[in-house]
Amino acid sequence: MSAAHDHSHHGHDHGHDHDHDHAHGGGHHDHTAGASARSLGIALCLSGSVLAIELAGAFLYNSLALLSDAAHMLTDVAALGIALMAVRIGGKAPDDKRTFGYKRLEILAAAFNALLLFVAAGYILIEAIGRFRAPEPVAANGMLVIAALGLIINVVAMAVLMGGRGDSMAIKGAYLEVWSDAIGSLGVIIGAILIRITGQQWIDPIVAIGIALWVLPRTWALLRDTINVLLEGVPNGIDLGEVRQAISDVPGVCDVHDLHVWSMAISDVNGSVHIAITELAIGEDVRLRVAELLQHRFGIGHATIQIERDPCGAAERPHR
Repeated sequence: MSAAHDHSHHGHDHGHDHDHDHAHGGGHHDHTAGASARSLGIALCLSGSVLAIELAGAFLYNSLALLSDAAHMLTDVAALGIALMAVRIGGKAPDDKRTFGYKRLEILAAAFNALLLFVAAGYILIEAIGRFRAPEPVAANGMLVIAALGLIINVVAMAVLMGGRGDSMAIKGAYLEVWSDAIGSLGVIIGAILIRITGQQWIDPIVAIGIALWVLPRTWALLRDTINVLLEGVPNGIDLGEVRQAISDVPGVCDVHDLHVWSMAISDVNGSVHIAITELAIGEDVRLRVAELLQHRFGIGHATIQIERDPCGAAERPHR
């Protein structure tokens, strides 16, 4: 994360005998947006090819396991397309109507992707149970070839997306989907080998059910993370109590209140806090120390810090 730029505003008279200093982390150009768009574009083409191959193979070789993987690939292709649009639109600069910019679109796209995966998994479970009760013949050799080709393409797509998954929620979601697709292809390969060896056709729906169940917990984790961002919850890995204590330990600080930490996207952590300082403390010095603490220790690149000059203990405020 690039360093935030702090801007100060002094001498505001709010009628409370307080001196108020504000530190704002200035916006910075998102250098990852272009790389994310390129990665998503490549992965979209790769996943689209896997979808076409697996759909053809599912009907040609009568494999529900291939159809299960293809259904997941369908949501994957849709998810990648939505994520690509979100990254491109999310890179737009803030304007008078969207003062925080458009990064939150990535989160909305990731949440929608998770919901699509839930629907696909539910459909496959229902179809697999029906096929398990009445097994149908499956061409194991063709199923094996298609699944192996899908695995190779998925691994290539994973390599393309791996570098950006820590910087973008959309990339993280796409990587998760392609990764689970690769596991699905591996499961189909194993199922095809077992069907070829044993001749047991019920293995096909069992593999389909396994793929669906494999997807669900990871989909829930993605949905949980996106909901936390949409609710402006404290980002994962940040302890609000630890942040409050660290600010309190800065020399000159005697009270910390109205502390909030949230994120617009996975790599964009924001914070705001009101700080009361001692009579002899220099507000600007305290503000700069707190801003540096938040940036370097907690990764809060955009911080709004309001300094209030109150005698210590003059007012009791609840910590929020």
